[in-house]
Amino acid sequence: MDILDRAQILESRERNAAVASARAALPTGPGLAICAHCDEPIPEGRRQAMPGCTLCLDCQEALETM
Repeated sequence: MDILDRAQILESRERNAAVASARAALPTGPGLAICAHCDEPIPEGRRQAMPGCTLCLDCQEALETM
C-alpha cells in the first residue's frame, strides 16, 4: 500500500464521518403544524419532506437570506 492508497482511505473515512455528522444534525420528530414565526399553517408536504421543521417555507427562506 503506497501513500496515495493511504490518503484515499483517510479521505474516505473523513468524508464518511462528515456525512454522518451532517445527518445527525438534521431535525427529527414531528415538527410543528403552525409556523413558530408567523403563525401560518405549515403544509403537510413540507412537514413530510423536512421532519422537525418549525418554520413555513417563506419564513425559512427569509431566515436563510439574512
